[in-house]
Amino acid sequence: MSKSHPGARRVRHVREPDPDEAFLAKVVALGAWIRSHQSLAVGGLFVVAIAVGGVLYFRAQDRTATAFARDQLNLAHGLIVEDNEEGAKTTLATLLEQYGSTVHSREARLLLGELYLRSGEPEQAQVVLEPVGSSPDSPLEFQAAALLAIALEQDGRSEEAVDLYLALAETAELSFQARDALEAAARILTVRRDLAGAAELYQRILDGFEESDPGRDLYVMRLQEARTELGS
Repeated sequence: MSKSHPGARRVRHVREPDPDEAFLAKVVALGAWIRSHQSLAVGGLFVVAIAVGGVLYFRAQDRTATAFARDQLNLAHGLIVEDNEEGAKTTLATLLEQYGSTVHSREARLLLGELYLRSGEPEQAQVVLEPVGSSPDSPLEFQAAALLAIALEQDGRSEEAVDLYLALAETAELSFQARDALEAAARILTVRRDLAGAAELYQRILDGFEESDPGRDLYVMRLQEARTELGS
C-alpha cells in the first residue's frame, strides 16, 4: 500500500455556489420577512392608499369648485347686462366667500370692486381690490390696482392714491397707461395745491410724447397753468 509523500499538499475542493439556489434563498428570506412584518407591510400599503385617495379627492373637489365659480362669474356678467348690479354684487360676494381660492376669484374681485365704485362704496371696493391690486404684476392686477387707486382717492386717502398712481406709472407696459396714471396723480396734487409736484408730473408726461404729437398740447397747457399758479 503506497503512502503519500509527507510534503504532498492536500487540495480542498470547494463547490461553486449555484445561482438558482441563491435566488431561492432570497425568495425564502423575503417571504419570512413579510410573514414576520405582516402588520407593518399592510399598514404601509394602507397609508399609501389613503394618501393617493386624498390627492384624487381634493383634485376632484378643486375641479368642482372651479366649475361652480365659473358659473357664478358668468351669472354676474349676465346680471350686469340686465342692469341688476345689486344682484351681481351679491353673486360675486358669494363667489369670493365660497370659492375664493379658485382661479376665477381674481376676475371676480376686479368686477366687484368696479361695481362698488359705481355705487359710491370706496371702502368696500378697497377691501375687495387690495388682495389683487396691491402689487400689480399682471394685466389683471394692473387693472385692479388702477381701480384701487380710484377707491383710495374717493375715500379721501389722496396721498396713498398718489403713491399707487406713481407705482402704476413705473410698472405700466403701455405708454398711455403710464400717462393716465401720471395725469391722475398730477390732478390730485393740483387739488392739494402741490403745484410744483403737479408741474413735475406734467413734464414727465410731455417727455413721453413726440414733438409732433398733437396730444401733447393739452399737457403743455396744464404745465403752463401749474407754473403760472406756482409763480403767482
